[in-house]
Amino acid sequence: MTPTTPSANPLRAYMAVTAAYWAFMLSDGALRMLVLLHFHGLGFSALQLAWLFLLYEIAGIVTNLTAGWLAARFGLASTLYAGLGLQIVALTALAQLDPAWSVGLSVVYVMAVQGASGVAKDLAKMSSKSAVKLLAPKGDGALFRWVAVLTGSKNAVKGLGFFLGAALLALAGFEASLWAMAAILGAILLGVVLFLPKGLPTGRKSAKLTHVWSKDARINQLSLARMFLFGARDVWFVVGLPIYFKAILSDGTAAGDRMAFFLVGGFMAVWIMLYGAVQGTAPRLLRARSDDPAPAARQATWAAAILAPIPALLALAALIAGGAETWLTVTLVLGLLAFGFVFALNSALHSYLILALSAHERVTMDVGFYYMANAAGRLLGTLLSGLSYQIGGLPLCLVTSAAMAGASWLAMRRLTP
Repeated sequence: MTPTTPSANPLRAYMAVTAAYWAFMLSDGALRMLVLLHFHGLGFSALQLAWLFLLYEIAGIVTNLTAGWLAARFGLASTLYAGLGLQIVALTALAQLDPAWSVGLSVVYVMAVQGASGVAKDLAKMSSKSAVKLLAPKGDGALFRWVAVLTGSKNAVKGLGFFLGAALLALAGFEASLWAMAAILGAILLGVVLFLPKGLPTGRKSAKLTHVWSKDARINQLSLARMFLFGARDVWFVVGLPIYFKAILSDGTAAGDRMAFFLVGGFMAVWIMLYGAVQGTAPRLLRARSDDPAPAARQATWAAAILAPIPALLALAALIAGGAETWLTVTLVLGLLAFGFVFALNSALHSYLILALSAHERVTMDVGFYYMANAAGRLLGTLLSGLSYQIGGLPLCLVTSAAMAGASWLAMRRLTP
């Protein structure tokens, strides 16, 4: 891939890509909370709620495999525009949902729309992350800093989106919220198309879809660790924790449900925003000073080892409590914030390592392959979140999280010398 304008200001291009990614992730976080809370309010079970997000994650697996090739073939700007445009289509399609439809038809329709949103997200993500590898200056740990800022700020914005989605549902309702989000994202897409500076790589006709599969053992091992890492988070984050908190915070009245929406959305937002803040400052917290990936790989291995016991201890606390005692809620909040801190450092190291280990000429395909594994972990975590909560409540979600974090540690051990 070659830049369209070699003299273009890379910092300006990086800022434009980051702004576009922010806009997308704000809508993505809001949409997730809208769907989760709206359909839980309609009486959907934990497993049915998990099904609503399954195609979203499945689409991510397929999209990431092909998005890297599409960017290599047609250019990064094209895939970035496509991601934003497809999210607008998904929002407007979801606004057409008819309350009179049966539960089965509603589930299938929302799954399809969420699948389109999943494609959109991964087109935007792959484009933005790959651009950092190609735009960041060389040396002095600049690559780690640039990717940490992009990833950390993105997650802070997505956290704000969680709160925005819950607030919009409480104040404006489901359909009006979707139309408002689609209109705002449409205006942002127009601005990006008009003002995105030249300098992002254009495509090359020689790029083939078969080149997506990585032959680098380090990329494959890192991708495996990433899959289990995100499964460890989503197994409690997607369905288990929101439904648990909703159950203990609401008194069953309409006013109680609205208050629970704000509290659940608020906690999810704070968790994601703090996670993003830690990611953004990870290079400073870890004292990264060079572009050598070896120290980062060792730090990621240690972070995974520290992460695994946290949900295991929280599961033990939940089993001992046997109910919704106040001390358990406080323990869960504090414990999951600690989980988020370690998880954020681990995730930031992964995001740096995939760019540091990728070859310049195939960065979009290596990043696409890596985020395919990320999407597979989210899919596994989403399915197990609904299934675990249905079978054993929040404690089983947390036990499963501990097991997956342990698997991530084992994968990282094989990557480090």
